[in-house]
Amino acid sequence: MLMAHPAVLKDLIAQYEALTLLGAEESTPQARQRLADVSYTLCVATGTRDIDMALIAARHRLSGARPEDDSLLQTSASASASAEQVATV
Repeated sequence: MLMAHPAVLKDLIAQYEALTLLGAEESTPQARQRLADVSYTLCVATGTRDIDMALIAARHRLSGARPEDDSLLQTSASASASAEQVATV
C-alpha cells in the first residue's frame, strides 16, 4: 500500500478539523462537499473506510505520535550486535 507523506497527512487533518470546527456539515453545499472530499482523501491516504479510523491512522503515522515506541531502535541494535558477532568470527 502506498503511504502518504506525513506533511500531507498533517495538512489533511488540519483541513478536516477546520471544516468540522466551522460546522461544514450544516453549512453551504460547497463546504459540505469540501468536507466530504477531505474525508475521502484521508480514508484513501490511510487505507481505511471510516473517517474516525482514518484520523486515528493518520495521527498514528505522524512523527512523534508514539515517542515511547523504541521497536526500531531495538531492531537496529540487534542488527548491530549481529554484525559485530559476524565480524569477530
